[in-house]
Amino acid sequence: MDKKKIVFSGIQPTGNTHLGNYLGAIRNWAARQAEKTNYFCVVDLHSLTVPQDPENLRFQTRSMAAILLACGIDPQQSTLFIQSHVAAHTEGCWLLNCVTPLGWLQRMTQFKDKSARQESVLTGLLDYPVLMAGDILFYDADEVPVGEDQKQHVELTRDIAQRFNALYNVEFFVVPQPIIPPVGARVMGLDDPAVKMSKSLADKRGHAVRLLDPPDEILYAFKRAVTDSGREIRFSDDPEKAGVNNLLGIYQAVTGKGQAEVEADFAAARGYGDLKVGVAEAVIETLRPIQARYHDLMADTAELDRLLAHGAAQARVISQPKVDEMKRMMGLVLPR
Repeated sequence: MDKKKIVFSGIQPTGNTHLGNYLGAIRNWAARQAEKTNYFCVVDLHSLTVPQDPENLRFQTRSMAAILLACGIDPQQSTLFIQSHVAAHTEGCWLLNCVTPLGWLQRMTQFKDKSARQESVLTGLLDYPVLMAGDILFYDADEVPVGEDQKQHVELTRDIAQRFNALYNVEFFVVPQPIIPPVGARVMGLDDPAVKMSKSLADKRGHAVRLLDPPDEILYAFKRAVTDSGREIRFSDDPEKAGVNNLLGIYQAVTGKGQAEVEADFAAARGYGDLKVGVAEAVIETLRPIQARYHDLMADTAELDRLLAHGAAQARVISQPKVDEMKRMMGLVLPR
């Protein structure tokens, strides 16, 4: 039997997880987690590259983990943990720093873009990709699902792995592949169907449906969704119908129905108002069990922390020996 591929996914606890994140990625992670060996890491250390309110960061870190669990990530099938709970990540990052040329980090597009907008640039922003490389390399990950904006970071991870292997004349690190996942469902902003639903805009009322929004807020957002001046409810290639297409696409994604079935469901609709309410109700019902599970987890943080401690223990079993072997190879004296 072929060995399962190892996959590492890091998720920042930034809040505002929305319907697009769920339909486009998280739902697929949960549905297909048995196919590969998965590590899901809430990368709280990466969040420190910009100033954070400590209490909010603690809350958002637990919240992100609870959302993943509520969406179906199964601790019996996948390893879910908080990055700062596994010391190998920070310890190993220093070792990788010592084989990574500064010029490689200074050429990173995200660093150049973000540092250009800041008066004072934190060292962590420059070093972010090396910590990310360790996240991946310490688990021998074969694949790293990323968006286009993170692909360069995985390419740097490949460069660091190959440089370490060459310096020490070993095949120590697996050289991972960036995987641009197929779009599970492309969800556009309700206020602008030409723009993807975005975390950075999710606080703008009416733009996004966040996974934890109450039913009345979800209904509000859909009722104000941008459509057009027509009345016909069907899928169309007409750019003017982008808003209607977005609503129908969301309904199709949450119900699992085909295009013909979706159109049939709204054949008797009196107009876009009925469409908006129908899509809102379908989304509310889809999110209801997720929200219930989330609130149960957040109401019992002892159990949530127990699950995360279990995941961290599993992660340490893999990552710490990898880092210890790195130290030995680099000439450090290991404690007895």
